[in-house]
Amino acid sequence: MNRSKIVAILTGAISILLALVYLIVVQLLDFRGEMKPAPMTGQLPLVVISQSK
Repeated sequence: MNRSKIVAILTGAISILLALVYLIVVQLLDFRGEMKPAPMTGQLPLVVISQSK
């Protein structure tokens, strides 16, 4: 086998490995459940001060 074929096979194997790792990470993040917004309690109220002349 010449060098270019070895490089092509190695590059393809790395690409497939990265794709599988990506799919596993996405599945793990998806198992965490539905994304819900953070609760609004505990935040300070917004105060707007305006000056008029």
